[in-house]
Amino acid sequence: MDFNLSEEQLMIQQAARDFAQNELLPGVIERDRDQKFPTEQVKKMGEMGLLGMMVNPKYGGAGMDSVSYVLAIEEIAKIDASAAVVMSVNNSLVCAGLEKFASEEQKVKYLTPLAKGEVIGAFALSEPEAGSDATSQKTTAEDKGDYYLLNGIKNWITNGGNASYYIVIAQTDPEKRHKGISAFIVEKGWEGFEIGPKEDKLGIRGSDTHSLIFNNVKVPKENRIGDDGFGFSFAMAVLNGGRIGIASQALGIASGAYELALKYAKTRKAFKTEIINHQAIAFKLADMATQITAARMLCYKAATEKDEGKDISESGAMAKLYASQVAMDTTIEAVQIHGGYGYVKEYHVERLMRDAKITQIYEGTSEIQKIVISRSIAK
Repeated sequence: MDFNLSEEQLMIQQAARDFAQNELLPGVIERDRDQKFPTEQVKKMGEMGLLGMMVNPKYGGAGMDSVSYVLAIEEIAKIDASAAVVMSVNNSLVCAGLEKFASEEQKVKYLTPLAKGEVIGAFALSEPEAGSDATSQKTTAEDKGDYYLLNGIKNWITNGGNASYYIVIAQTDPEKRHKGISAFIVEKGWEGFEIGPKEDKLGIRGSDTHSLIFNNVKVPKENRIGDDGFGFSFAMAVLNGGRIGIASQALGIASGAYELALKYAKTRKAFKTEIINHQAIAFKLADMATQITAARMLCYKAATEKDEGKDISESGAMAKLYASQVAMDTTIEAVQIHGGYGYVKEYHVERLMRDAKITQIYEGTSEIQKIVISRSIAK
């Protein structure tokens, strides 16, 4: 497998790096402190084509490959993991699912503005009693002829307050369990659709996370994605691709923390020499560099296999499992290398450490990734 980057991929990487430094870095500490959504920055990301990177230009996307997507998210997440998760959800969970499974009419109406970055989307699967066990959906969509009546609550929805369109997974035939689950496109503002308060989170605080409440929301029949009962298969297929995005986010958090730690170790002096000259620090950096490189290769492998049309359930799960652990390990060590300075917001690494934890939880916990991997290797 060839991981030599093309000239175009290098240009995309550099453009994302420049954007992160020039547009995301200013104010990132304040946005984290105040839980402020990066509205203007996300708008500019849309104008750059970062919110519909892999979508066919026919539907307003940039038509790029998945490795380019990994490169871009890594650079964004180095500076602002909150902006990176907005980008990941819109690309991997919303646009990718619509492009692959939606009707032509749905693509024209919903996918096109999402891919152009004119609006952003959200993916609503998790519930108060259905997180890792996604088959236990309590949200229902009752068939009323030419529309469905949607009732229930969704939890932990990224982009929940700022999205215009929501992909909602709901039970249409409870007796069939996972084979009775369907997927729908719901618009903000529909009668009976309420957005709950913003969650006050440990990390990715610039990203808005909300509960969604549906009380007799009328969803037109034409807004169902695929056949009735296709929802669970749809969600699992979308999550397989989404794990590449979260793995790339974790990779970016780790590499951002490593770069800050390396820079600090080269300038900070203790016992009359730069601390990088002390083996205790040098070995930490060696471990960090090795683990980040391995995580990056897993991300590239999963992205390449996705572009080749291969089953990425195993490679995507491996990338997310490993990269998220590397993000945690690296950020903890980056704080340690900074010493007392690492514990204050000014040096950024404490924020990266807080941001890292969620990558082990959302879009499938690390435990779920191990289930996916173990079942794959047992076949």
